[in-house]
Amino acid sequence: MSVRRPYRSDVSDARWALIEPVFTAWRARRTGPGTAARVHDLREIVNAILYVNRTGIPWEYLPHDFPLHKTVYDYYAKWEAHGTTQQVHDLLRDKTRRFHGRRAEPTAAVVDAQSVKTSANVAETSQGIDAGKKIKGRKRHLITDTLGLVLAVLVTAANVQDTTGKLLLEDLAATHPSVTKVWADGGYQNSTFNHGAGLGIDVEVVHRPGAKGFEPRPKRWVIERTFGWLMQHRRLARDYEALPQRSRAMIHWAMANKMSRELTGESAPTWRIETDIPLTTT
Repeated sequence: MSVRRPYRSDVSDARWALIEPVFTAWRARRTGPGTAARVHDLREIVNAILYVNRTGIPWEYLPHDFPLHKTVYDYYAKWEAHGTTQQVHDLLRDKTRRFHGRRAEPTAAVVDAQSVKTSANVAETSQGIDAGKKIKGRKRHLITDTLGLVLAVLVTAANVQDTTGKLLLEDLAATHPSVTKVWADGGYQNSTFNHGAGLGIDVEVVHRPGAKGFEPRPKRWVIERTFGWLMQHRRLARDYEALPQRSRAMIHWAMANKMSRELTGESAPTWRIETDIPLTTT
């Protein structure tokens, strides 16, 4: 492989060392026609995906010193479909929690949703209008731990109400059964709370202030910060993905980028180190 000048979005040796075993294992499991010739450098594929994720460019605008854009997207799609992207994300999340002195499995979480506009390539059937925020596009439903790290994510049309939280709670209960407390805003209905109770999860509403404007709310500001982390990745400033599951993968890549930089000391420390959630809650 010819040597090229690095881009700021490239993974360093330290960051690659964190995730390389997952991709090597994925490649080792691949069998069938065309899999014998290992012609593409997996690290360069990851670098290309992160370049798109961070800069927001269309796939076909990838610089020519990366692998062909169709090849990069093929890996992106396969890794999403095979669960490899989420595996990388979850590995880094567990390491980040331990880095902060927490157990790998959380006991408390926060749920919220963010509506974003879509691009012209998104089908009408895959988008809708959020009447409250006057946005036509999609909605990202997230559950994070008390550090703001993503535990569950669902992408829907923007007209889908926050009662989709029931599906998120089911995902949370299946993948993180240790979580018994979830904070939510007033947009979630009683049916969501009852559904959570049936899953052994206490869902508590943290009401928004009556005054206009943004005000950080105790126990909920961490997920607002997570949405801020996502919006630093220009591919997520608008939903460009034709398929909702590919949008979900973009969120996982953005968080993997953020967490790997934090673990290797390559990102600036946050202005606020500790949350206002009691330290006994993990």
